Amino acid sequence: MPDVTLQSPLRPTTGTAHAWGPNLVLHGEPWPLTLLARLGHPDTHQPEVGRLATRLFEYLFSKVASCELEAVPARVPTRMTARHPGQAYEGVMIPEGQRVVVVDVARAGILSSQLFYDRFNELLEPAGVRQDHMFVSRVTDPAGTVTGSAVAGAKIGGTVEGAVLVIPDPMGATGGSLCEVLDHYLRAGYGRPSRVVFVHLIVTPEYVRNVHARYPDVRIHAVRLDRGFSAPEALAAPSGAGAGAERGLDDHQYIVPGAGGLGEVLNNSWV
Repeated sequence: MPDVTLQSPLRPTTGTAHAWGPNLVLHGEPWPLTLLARLGHPDTHQPEVGRLATRLFEYLFSKVASCELEAVPARVPTRMTARHPGQAYEGVMIPEGQRVVVVDVARAGILSSQLFYDRFNELLEPAGVRQDHMFVSRVTDPAGTVTGSAVAGAKIGGTVEGAVLVIPDPMGATGGSLCEVLDHYLRAGYGRPSRVVFVHLIVTPEYVRNVHARYPDVRIHAVRLDRGFSAPEALAAPSGAGAGAERGLDDHQYIVPGAGGLGEVLNNSWV
């Protein structure tokens, strides 16, 4: 008889309390929070930056795969099954036949996208896993204020219809770039994914508001939500509770306290 304790998957739960609703999952556990604090420290440079970012996205991959992929009951023999034929693992597993498209939003998303692509290939049937590449730039006015985002180039391998579309990118500042990526898939006729998942180290209140105003069903996973410029009454309440103005961006759209421009830091390229 199957063991009832193995029949229901233990889905990762929110680690940080908030009031933004179920489509934001904050994995604010001590281990990733510690690594993220080290990553954002001004004395942390390459190669340590790359190592820390890799560890953090490995952690986030485990959470995303467990939360967002289908899981079903399965029976798998173990090395003891030959000796005890009635015995095997009978519990929840992730089916290999699921389709996933990972999107690399260059340049900050190169490392995280490749990591997610490699891990999905290990977990699922590789024929159903694809990586697309897009270059999205912020659009600014003459004063340097960000006014939007634009796709400067794309290499897309086909339809995303029915697939899980995953975009891992270190910083979720305004949400403009990733929403522009989704807009591009829809405008160009690549179909509609079954689920869209944005994965970040840090997000802001502005980001969550903007993304869910345009795409309410997008699932957002992050380690931290930063709102350093929020009103005192907001900081005293869970994020999203409406206790006061919440703000995590400075006038140049950088996250505060944040970690600096990780696209620059990861690539040692300061333009």
